[in-house]
Amino acid sequence: MHDELIAQAQAWLTEDPDPETRTELARLIDAKDHTELAARFSGTLQFGTAGLRGELGAGPMRMNSSVVIRAAAGLAAYLKKQGPHQREGGAGLVVIGYDARHKSYDFARDTAAVMTGAGLRAAVLPRPLPTPVLAFAIRHLGAVAGVEVTASHNPPRDNGYKVYLGDGSQIVPPADIDIAAEIAAVPSLTTVRRPTEGWDTLDDSVLDAYLARTDAVLAKDSPRTARTVYTAMHGVGKDVLLAAFVRAGFPEPALVTEQAEPDPDFPTVAFPNPEEPGAMDLAFATARATTPAPDLIIANDPDADRCAVAVRDGQDGADWRMLRGDEVGALLAAHLVRRGATGTFAESIVSSSLLGRIAEKAGLPHVETLTGFKWIARAEGLRYGYEEALGYCVDPDGVRDKDGITAALLITELASQLKEEGRTLLDLLDDLAVEHGLHATDQLSVRVEDLSLITAAMRRLREQPPTELAGLPITRTDDLTQGTDTLPPTDGLRYTLDGARVIVRPSGTEPKLKCYLEVVVPVATHAGLPEARARATGLLESIKRDLSTAAGI
Repeated sequence: MHDELIAQAQAWLTEDPDPETRTELARLIDAKDHTELAARFSGTLQFGTAGLRGELGAGPMRMNSSVVIRAAAGLAAYLKKQGPHQREGGAGLVVIGYDARHKSYDFARDTAAVMTGAGLRAAVLPRPLPTPVLAFAIRHLGAVAGVEVTASHNPPRDNGYKVYLGDGSQIVPPADIDIAAEIAAVPSLTTVRRPTEGWDTLDDSVLDAYLARTDAVLAKDSPRTARTVYTAMHGVGKDVLLAAFVRAGFPEPALVTEQAEPDPDFPTVAFPNPEEPGAMDLAFATARATTPAPDLIIANDPDADRCAVAVRDGQDGADWRMLRGDEVGALLAAHLVRRGATGTFAESIVSSSLLGRIAEKAGLPHVETLTGFKWIARAEGLRYGYEEALGYCVDPDGVRDKDGITAALLITELASQLKEEGRTLLDLLDDLAVEHGLHATDQLSVRVEDLSLITAAMRRLREQPPTELAGLPITRTDDLTQGTDTLPPTDGLRYTLDGARVIVRPSGTEPKLKCYLEVVVPVATHAGLPEARARATGLLESIKRDLSTAAGI
């Protein structure tokens, strides 16, 4: 068995085009490090609806040039079989973007070479830019597909490969299955043509067009007075967000300087995700030290497709707290309704049911989709879409994906409007709670080293299903692997309780089991909000405790 493992590694080594991973793999072979080799050669990174994502390193279970070249070759073969890869003026165009992580530019260049060698046209964005700029560029340039090299908010050692088709939306089944089959059919890297030139590097005109499109996000002559503190979380958002804010006429954001510039090592945070504990500490400190006092804090994740918002809280306004993604989702929805928006409001099933209440009262269509913007973006007649993981699509005609730049513009417009009225985002949240009931959400998220623990937890919940949580009877259990009338199959469980809802699912992009909780507490007046919030907090904590026990996590 060890001999077979060494032979596999040596075969991979002979094809590896990257001197860095060749050296790494040769060292493991020479050391006969069978444990590490087994981890890298126990299978292959699976291409799915999230594309590829994994730890950097040598071997088929890691992100590296060999894996990327195979993925690009499979994608190219898929596109050529679809037919419309030929457009007026020649071969279809594939646009390629990348973030500032380790190896991102190398993987973008590898992809451009493969596309060119396959007879397609390739164009690479001019530098590391937000993922929504790539999603915009696909539609703007009439491309047949797009690739973004990013691992979003994963740890520094990771990278990833996200694929979009010509509608500007991320791939969904069966496209992912068909592309994976083409990847598997690549016999050897030696069969993949990779010229050293022949693709285009785009200039700033595509970014200029994206920024011009942001004009459509804001209402004409709306107030632009809210002051912000901004962190790019060591990612690529700063320059584009600042340009968008200048264009809109907002006060220039005060920067969290320690996190303003791209840094693939993310030195100031344990995880470069605004939702993670401690990630916003520097932003809070900057806000406390900024004069005049800011009205809100805005954070992007490293590829700037997500947007986090924090507001002043406490009796004297000296404290800051993060708004939950569901709170921002409801605020943006209410703002768009007030502006007279029409069209479908869409959200993932793990997001708050408050959006449905807001849409229903406004007489607007509302749909729930599976988790991920690959599904939300496909809602018919989409006007606004969001998911609780800080993702918001506020201009689907421009970017058919979540966009942390345009979301930041819209929430700052709302804060400005409320500021002119002597009110805040928290005041509007109170109004929504009185109008529709207090919708309180929380998440139980368990990160694991051993993925079998997630499988075991899901099996336990299916074989020994809970009958109640926090003393609330479970009135309905949906095993989402069967699909529903409106949802395709997915690995998940949904529990409907009297006044609450719980969804349990394995993460599609990280080694996590994620449980999404919501309780709805009726509240008649603003005076009743403190009591309603206390009850909601108690119920959420009890549900988390009981769910942990039921799942064995």
